[in-house]
Amino acid sequence: MGWVSASTMSSRQVDPVVKLRSTHWLAEFLAVIQLWRWQQKRAIASLVIRSILIIGMGVLSPLPVLADDYNRDFLVGADFSGKVLTDSSFTKANLRGSNFSHSDLHGVSFFGANLEGANFEGADLRNATLDAVRFTDANLTNANLEGAFAFNAKFGGAIVDGADFTDVDVRQDAQTLLCKLAKGKNPTTGRETRDTLNCKT
Repeated sequence: MGWVSASTMSSRQVDPVVKLRSTHWLAEFLAVIQLWRWQQKRAIASLVIRSILIIGMGVLSPLPVLADDYNRDFLVGADFSGKVLTDSSFTKANLRGSNFSHSDLHGVSFFGANLEGANFEGADLRNATLDAVRFTDANLTNANLEGAFAFNAKFGGAIVDGADFTDVDVRQDAQTLLCKLAKGKNPTTGRETRDTLNCKT
């Protein structure tokens, strides 16, 4: 009859325990890996969704353009039509023949700028700085200049049909000239151009 040593029996008794522990460890390791992969996929999916939402918002509702500095720039014939240029600065810039039609120019500074022959049809020029601006032959049809400061601005040959000059500071000689040119009603404010200039009937 053969016999088995105590060390052999002990080894055989331990093996299942070691194997069981190894199996548990492997299962836990695989579970951690699966969890990590799931978290990675979730994070990527969340990032993709957020990117799509951001891009979608940008397409559906464009963000307003930040105020820019165009001071003393040579921008003859430049096209700014339909742009949002709130609080930007074009101080002493050469903008002859440029296009600002239907642009948001609220609070913009055009101090000393050359705007000869420029197109401002339907533009929002409320509270803009227009001091010493050359508006010679410019088109200001239906523009809203309410509250703008236009002292020393030159309006010779300008088209001001339907423009709103409510509370605009202009020199007496400029007012006299504008009253000779003024006619029409601003489609946005509903005000008569001559009334906004305090023209004498």
